[in-house]
Amino acid sequence: MSEKQTTHEQAVEKVRELIDGIETAMLTTIAEEGLVSRPMKTQEIEFDGDLWFVTMKDTAKYGELRRDPRVNVAYAGKSFVSIRGKAEFVEDLEKKKAFWNKAYEKLLHASYDDPNVVLVKVNAEAAEYWDTANKFEAAKLVLHRLTGAGSGDSKLNETVELQ
Repeated sequence: MSEKQTTHEQAVEKVRELIDGIETAMLTTIAEEGLVSRPMKTQEIEFDGDLWFVTMKDTAKYGELRRDPRVNVAYAGKSFVSIRGKAEFVEDLEKKKAFWNKAYEKLLHASYDDPNVVLVKVNAEAAEYWDTANKFEAAKLVLHRLTGAGSGDSKLNETVELQ
């Protein structure tokens, strides 16, 4: 296995670990008037470099993504993660069925086989994270910044390429 492959797999694993258990993400799209963010439920599948969401075709976000597929997905929980990527629509009925749950039925007033229901697949390109779960590193960084001792370099905030 090449060093680049290992680094990619490590980056994906780190992001997977940081977003695990965070149910809601903020999806930012580009509208005609500027950036727009909205809460979206992340599908309960293991992050492998792609994120999945369920939406409807008759929404503003659908039109925004058709015009410009560039997105940002932000997670806040035990850590903070910002993922940049490109969205695409997936019409696969079996995938829709696999991702579907009763909450969507009530929220969207539809069933998984409704032609208005569409999956949004975000192909992640890069992620920036702030790993606040690492209390030792966080305390060390604060101490360095308060005292001016050392560079205060930390692994708490990093940007990783995911492609």
